[in-house]
Parts: sequence; C-alpha cells; structure tokens
Amino acid sequence: MSDTLRWGIIGCGDVTERKSGPAFYKTQGSALAAVMRRDADKARDYALRHGVPRWYDDAQRLIEDPEVDAIYVATPPDTHEAYAIASMLAGKPVYVEKPMATDAAACERMREVSEATGVKLTVAHYRRAVPMFTRIRQWLEAGEIGTLRTVRISTLQPDRPEALADPRIRWRVTPEQGGTGGHFYDLAPHQLDLMLHWFGPVASHSGFGVNQAGSYAARDAVCGSMFFTSGVLFTGQWAFTVNEAQTEDLCEIHGTAGTIRFPFFGNHVAIIRQGVRMNVPFEHPEHIQQPMIERVTAYFKGEGPNPCTAEEAVAVMQVMEGWVV
Repeated sequence: MSDTLRWGIIGCGDVTERKSGPAFYKTQGSALAAVMRRDADKARDYALRHGVPRWYDDAQRLIEDPEVDAIYVATPPDTHEAYAIASMLAGKPVYVEKPMATDAAACERMREVSEATGVKLTVAHYRRAVPMFTRIRQWLEAGEIGTLRTVRISTLQPDRPEALADPRIRWRVTPEQGGTGGHFYDLAPHQLDLMLHWFGPVASHSGFGVNQAGSYAARDAVCGSMFFTSGVLFTGQWAFTVNEAQTEDLCEIHGTAGTIRFPFFGNHVAIIRQGVRMNVPFEHPEHIQQPMIERVTAYFKGEGPNPCTAEEAVAVMQVMEGWVV
C-alpha cells in the first residue's frame, strides 16, 4: 500500500454528497479513486462533480480495481453484508455504513470473515469521533457530574406517510432493505453506540417494538432499557408517530453532582450543577464523518487503532434487534 490510501465508494448516494464523500479526498494521506452506483448516469455525474478519476455501475468491478486500496460501503443495509464480504475476500479493508447490516446474524458473519481473512473492518458509528461527543466523553471521565447513575434518550418524530414516495426515505422503513426496526435502525445505532462506547458492556437489556400508525411494515415505536456493567441504568424511547409539536431529540445523563443534556442531531450541550446551567455550543465539521474517516484511514494504513470494531457494532445490533424482533 502506498503512502496515500486510495478509496472506492460503493453507493455514492445522498449520504456521501456532504457527510462523508468529500472527506475521503480532503483527509491527509487519503484519496477517492473510484465510485459506484447502479445508475450509471448518477455515478458519472458524482465522479465529475467530485473530481473522482473512475466510476462504475457494477460493484464487483470497483472491488477488483487495482487502483482501489479500501472500500466504503454506503448502500442501503440489505447489501452491506454482500459488498463488505466480497471486498474483504478481495483483500481490501472495509468501512461500512450503519446499521452494519439488517440483522445481528449478518453482522456476525461480516465480523467472522474479517477475523478469518485478517482484512480490516470498521463500522461508521462516526459520532464517537465528532468533537462535541468526544468532549462529552471527556467530561464524563473527568467526573464533571460526579458518579454516573442514569441516562435517558427520547427521540420523537412525526409520522410522515407522504414521504414514503421518496426512495431516499422509503428504504429506511422497508424491512427487506432497512431491517425490521425502520427509522429506529437508522437513527439508534448512532445513539446506542455512544452509550456502549461511554458506559461499557451491557450486563442485561430488554425492550419491545411495535407498529402504531400502520404507515409502513417496519416498527415505528420502540422502548428499551439497559443495565451496564459500570452500574449505569439506561432507558430509551423512540416514536415516529407523534405530532409535530412533540418532536424531541434528547439525551440526559445524571450523575451524583449534576446532569448533562444534549441532542444527538444538534450542536449544543447543557451542563447543570447545583442549579446552575452552563450552555456550551459546538460547531460540527463541514463533513461530519471526516474525524472518523481520518481515524479509519490511519487504522487501515497501520498508523492507529480501529476506531469502531465489528465486535462493538455487533453488540449494538444485538441490543436493537432484541428490542424489535
């Protein structure tokens, strides 16, 4: 492998336009060598706009491209397993989008192939590398709110059945493509990964998922609880059936000396101690995955640790699946 890691993207859709794609050619020691999309015209257009040398409408051709060193899989979850395994069998390390796959068994098979082949595999739980969330972890580890006791997540969004006409949304609530959990499987990996990353292994968990509105086949409401080996208790609710005024994006961590509150999809944190509230604003990176992609690039080049292992992602998927299946 040369000093520059040459990436290929399988699935250069909307998520790659700003959140991730440009980071591959803006990260030091990294380059975007090829992209693939089944729609040839869209693949060509993406390559032209982003200055990518080659484009494909066939994933295997990109995987076999000798000028591609590593693969980023950014397709809907139902194809993650096949593309990731094909890439690893070709000897190319893989950075795969979340959710890692549509179910825990597929995630475990991906992990097993990585272990058997020795080819590296990282999962895009990228919020753990975003500065706002790394700062929260530092506050927790420094004891800013004392000994940690409980954490609560509330994610409430309105039901928008009309949005199902948009293919960019429809796959998220189609079990065959996005998994049984629907929007929960799309959003909760970011949230629950941080919980396991910050509070350690899960000693036990329970929960359930239902379909309340009947707008699609996937689950649209989930409740869950976890007890971490660290002693922290967790409760969470996700409902995609509320009215607009009830929309909420909140994580609340309680310790013996205070509370930390923040949104997962916002850019501010509140620290409350002895009745005094301190609000801390953050500015997210232009390409929000770039801090993670920098770490993944270093890992694939042998210059750093794995920033999110397959084992960690499997654990997240096992919890989510246990609550909805």
